[in-house]
Amino acid sequence: MSGTFLLLDTIIKTALIVLLALAATAVLRRQSAALRHWMLAAAIVCAAATPLFTIVVPSWDFPRVEPPSGGLTLAADPDRGSDASRTAVATRGRDAAGTRKLTQRLVAVWIAGSTIGLSMLLIGLARLAWIASKSLPVRGGVWRDLADQVARQHGLRRPVLLLQSDHPTLLVTWGLIWPKVILPRAARDWSGDRARIVLCHELAHIRRRDWVIQIAAQIVRSVYWFNPLLWMACTRLRLESEQACDDRVLNLGVERTEYATQLLDLARTFRKHGRSSALGSPAPAIAHPSSLERRIRAMLNAGLNRAPLTRSTGAVTAAALLALTASIAGFGAAAQSGAASFSGSLMDAIGRVLPDAPIVLVNTQSRARHELRSDPAGLFQFTGLPAGDYQLETGLAGFAMVQGRVTLAAGQNLRQDVVFQVGSLQETITTTGPPDSGAATAAGKDREPRKVVAQPEIDPCSQSAAGGCITQPKKIRDVRPRYPRQLWEAGTGGLVKIEGRIGTDGFLKDLRVMAPADPDLASAATEAVGQWLYSQTRLDGVPIEVRVIITVNFRPQP
Repeated sequence: MSGTFLLLDTIIKTALIVLLALAATAVLRRQSAALRHWMLAAAIVCAAATPLFTIVVPSWDFPRVEPPSGGLTLAADPDRGSDASRTAVATRGRDAAGTRKLTQRLVAVWIAGSTIGLSMLLIGLARLAWIASKSLPVRGGVWRDLADQVARQHGLRRPVLLLQSDHPTLLVTWGLIWPKVILPRAARDWSGDRARIVLCHELAHIRRRDWVIQIAAQIVRSVYWFNPLLWMACTRLRLESEQACDDRVLNLGVERTEYATQLLDLARTFRKHGRSSALGSPAPAIAHPSSLERRIRAMLNAGLNRAPLTRSTGAVTAAALLALTASIAGFGAAAQSGAASFSGSLMDAIGRVLPDAPIVLVNTQSRARHELRSDPAGLFQFTGLPAGDYQLETGLAGFAMVQGRVTLAAGQNLRQDVVFQVGSLQETITTTGPPDSGAATAAGKDREPRKVVAQPEIDPCSQSAAGGCITQPKKIRDVRPRYPRQLWEAGTGGLVKIEGRIGTDGFLKDLRVMAPADPDLASAATEAVGQWLYSQTRLDGVPIEVRVIITVNFRPQP
């Protein structure tokens, strides 16, 4: 399957996984924020791993009903000669080039958006690192003692570095192996209760590893920046993270009203100094204004579920999401992983093989083009084809172009012969008058009897083992159409296009006027053409009928 289709397939599956996770969090609104956060985080990770799942998991699909023709539908267009074939191929080439150009532009836009998103993330990380390098470590005093005490309450074994910055509002936590809490300049003047609440909240982020989860989510969002579902999921992930930390703080024994009061005071303090510098930072912030109202309502709700996430619940949730992701990723993967083949023989209408004949398959989705020529035995074989729909085209001089649709399922080995029909004969004549020209020959009473012209008993084409040898018809008797006098005198002309068949006896039959024309002109043209006589048309030495299109141009001389 084409890279473009795989890309689209991955985007759709990723969006579906995230959508199901968002729906699940809505259903679980009465459960704890820790569970909802874990579900969203696991879903985002699974969505990011969808391309890998597509490769490794077993594929499955709904049963398909194969077409009765075995997957191949052919149609010969007798009107299309070599020039028309080249025009059609050029047109399809332009269409394919246009599709490729559009795809390249879309990919370029995607890469540009991803680059911008990832660059902003790297800039934010670099900014945090720069601020940390300029900050002073807090190695003793009340803050250090409180941090060690809260760390023991959270069960943290990793050392937490406290940093004092000169910024008035920056209060963030970041880092995984060596976690850091950056405190604002005013933190040295905070009360013990506020300091303890802030440390309880910030160290809860460290205990829950929220920073690395948020960074992973932002990376996925940067890659799929055009997907609004991922933006919604990342926003909801941050909200659930803050509420889960609030629940953990309350579970440590902090009073709900005290916690809400301190959080509001912090928000007011930060607002006095303008927009918080933590906004847009790749690190969680305790007083993020966009979530403040929602969090305070949750703090004051005594009946809210604040249970932490247990290992068993986390394992079951992760296993369910992995199973769901594997199912979604495996759906339709058969069309990607199972290579198909298409083989057969190229032969003419007599049944003889056509060696060294071209045949082309074009994937209708990716526009990938596969070309080869038949071997000396007329055999062709396309291998390693992705499943999907293909447009088949092949043609030889003297034969009508053969077109068709080939549908290949994953792992299918389609075997189908392709038969060439002899092309049509086309002739154009011009009649200028005078009106009586050709009249004697064209008169019905003077018409020669219809006799089959003797043909050579041995045709060189009949001696060839290979097919495709055409003995073209030659006109033996020609009757010029009689220009109707009244139309000639009036200076009226026109075109008459006649379709028919040259029979094996050389005479034309089943004549019909293909387009509207003057009845008198059509009658004169049909009467004359009906008396023409050709030598036999032979394919591999066997007499055959051939389609003929004759255009008669009545053009009066001035």
